[in-house]
Amino acid sequence: FFCSTQEVPVEEEEDERHLNYNHPPLKTLQEIREMDKEDKSLTKYKQTLLGTGPVTEDPSQPNVCVTRMTLLCDQAPGNLSMDLTGDLSTLKSKSFTLQEGAEYRLKIHFKVNREIVAGLKYHHVVHRKGLRLDKVSHMVGSYGPRAEEHEFVSPSDEAPKGMMSRGLYEIKSCLVDDDKNVYLSWDWNLKVQKDWDD
Repeated sequence: FFCSTQEVPVEEEEDERHLNYNHPPLKTLQEIREMDKEDKSLTKYKQTLLGTGPVTEDPSQPNVCVTRMTLLCDQAPGNLSMDLTGDLSTLKSKSFTLQEGAEYRLKIHFKVNREIVAGLKYHHVVHRKGLRLDKVSHMVGSYGPRAEEHEFVSPSDEAPKGMMSRGLYEIKSCLVDDDKNVYLSWDWNLKVQKDWDD
């Protein structure tokens, strides 16, 4: 399972402000469940959000494990999905193809195993022919543990158009939380071409 916490590989946001904000002390899931037990409606609400118990007790497993990313595109003739649980180096040898001008969204599947994760963000940096073209960040949100996977779908984007924009784009993606813990970082390729069947 290639899902370990790593150092942040994507450059920090240039415009990120370092405000004088101190995180409140971290509480375990059990401590949160024990708080305000006399308030039945709050207890029921916490059970809805947090479940009734830890999903994975194994401390060797990361708290957040990213399992899959899919390019959602209504015009695509086939499935555009990548497995993120195996050898990630194999993703560099494949290309995911989009027709120029096609609208698409990214869907990321991930599991939270033990504790609440706060402020998950998805980042990616796009390069072409060695030049950095774009940097994208999306707030994913905060999630509690559960047996089922969580899903995040990005806002809609459009593949570049025009003869000069066709070709291979190299993308470095990562999923990181508020504390700069990187749960997964992966490199993948996107090929933009004139038609789907080129």
